[in-house]
Amino acid sequence: MRVKCVICDKIESIHDETLQAKRLRNRPIHTYMCQSCHDRIEDKTNARIATGKFSLYASKVTKEDW
Repeated sequence: MRVKCVICDKIESIHDETLQAKRLRNRPIHTYMCQSCHDRIEDKTNARIATGKFSLYASKVTKEDW
């Protein structure tokens, strides 16, 4: 299966039987990102976390009293 990275537009091929290929075929909301873009984003995110000013905001879950 030929896939295109959403960030750098590099075209790569992945095996048709992999879970990632199945997700891309059956659910159009899933997008493909090449490994170099994934690593670059991971490095920048880890650098932001290391500064101490980065925080993830989790959604508040309301507990129902049933």
